[in-house]
Amino acid sequence: MTSPTHSFPLTIIDVLYDQNRELAEYLSAQAQPSFESRVNDPFRKTLLLAIASYFEVRIREDLTTFVTETVGPDHPLLHLSKRKAIERQYHTYFQWSGKNVNAFFALFGDGFKDFMGNEITSNPELDESIKAFLALGETRNQIVHQNFAEFTLEKTPEEIYTLYKQARMFVETWPTHLRAFASKSSATASLTAEQD
Repeated sequence: MTSPTHSFPLTIIDVLYDQNRELAEYLSAQAQPSFESRVNDPFRKTLLLAIASYFEVRIREDLTTFVTETVGPDHPLLHLSKRKAIERQYHTYFQWSGKNVNAFFALFGDGFKDFMGNEITSNPELDESIKAFLALGETRNQIVHQNFAEFTLEKTPEEIYTLYKQARMFVETWPTHLRAFASKSSATASLTAEQD
């Protein structure tokens, strides 16, 4: 996978990673490889779960914000959306073992799914970002549905953090694409209504 070219604001994930990296570097400098290993081994799983949790909250918040902007802050559709489509539904949005997030895009209609298909085709970095996002989500599921304490995570903290940075492009930009599509759709609907 390629390195991401976009720069996004720092998050708590960046802070967690940097704090652990500093501790691991300190232990390495003190010639304490066994303590360094004891720090890094559980941290890999913790980092991955923290990333997956962060992404879930972000996507749910972005969905809520989009619906609120569309229908208003106290609209019945907002409450219905939150109760039946957003809260406790996140893991149904994605096919974690898949290679794309078309099922998620299709939740907003075939038009948006096609719109995003064109965006992904024209932007290989977005495609790589989606693959990183899915890899993190699939590994999260393996960790929490198998024995957490015994689960062996083969990736290093650095590899997990790299996937996080790659996945951020999808997480940070999909709401902008949704708004652009919705705006375009609204403009088209208004033009059609005027012509009738």
